[in-house]
Amino acid sequence: MLPSLFISHGSPMLALNKTPAHAFLRELGKRLSPRAVVVVSAHWESLTLKVSTSAQPETIHDFGGFPQALFECQYPAPGNPELAEQIAVLLGAERVERGLDHGAWVPLSLMFPEANVPVVSLSLPVRWENDALVTLGERLSALRKEGVLIIGSGSLTHNLYETLPQGSPTPAWVDEFAQWVSEHIEDNDRQALLHWERAPKALENHPTPEHFQPLLVAMGAGGDGTQLHHSVEHGVLAMDVYAFS
Repeated sequence: MLPSLFISHGSPMLALNKTPAHAFLRELGKRLSPRAVVVVSAHWESLTLKVSTSAQPETIHDFGGFPQALFECQYPAPGNPELAEQIAVLLGAERVERGLDHGAWVPLSLMFPEANVPVVSLSLPVRWENDALVTLGERLSALRKEGVLIIGSGSLTHNLYETLPQGSPTPAWVDEFAQWVSEHIEDNDRQALLHWERAPKALENHPTPEHFQPLLVAMGAGGDGTQLHHSVEHGVLAMDVYAFS
């Protein structure tokens, strides 16, 4: 059975820059053969739960100030309206048509570069309590038995106000938070992770919660957690990937 994944997508330039995280996602995709992907991205925030029924979701370039080459990137993966309908019934989610934001298409373009795996986007209800986000993942977990890969796409740390030039040393406040998360996931300490805002340097790393919340969904959708990758980009963007199997 497939694991659920939490993937740190960092900067949209992950699609082009051959960083350690870029290389890892390339290799990770080769080890997985899902029939479809359901992705919860930090960049589709909502008040109520929504699911995209688009048969051919567009590639959304929801960013600015990057090289033209990034805006020329397209990820023409098909949708899966039948799976979207199944999810809508399962979760009581609102049906909408929406493309793939960069939290979805950037990591998927590295993992499945042929764009031949159908993708269904599920929104991130950012005002839900942490335990409700875990429960959302738990309700999605049955899809794993059907060959569906559940991905929460965010960033383990995400304070863009503190971004440094690529290759800069990692500040201690980033390392401290990343290490806390790693230890509690490896120990399967879900109670602590439900209160992640109390972790050391949590607010410094997440001035807003939407890039951590997809981890809670992925955690709920799987079992024990394992760190698959750790690297840091621009000094403050921890690019951790976790599998919950």
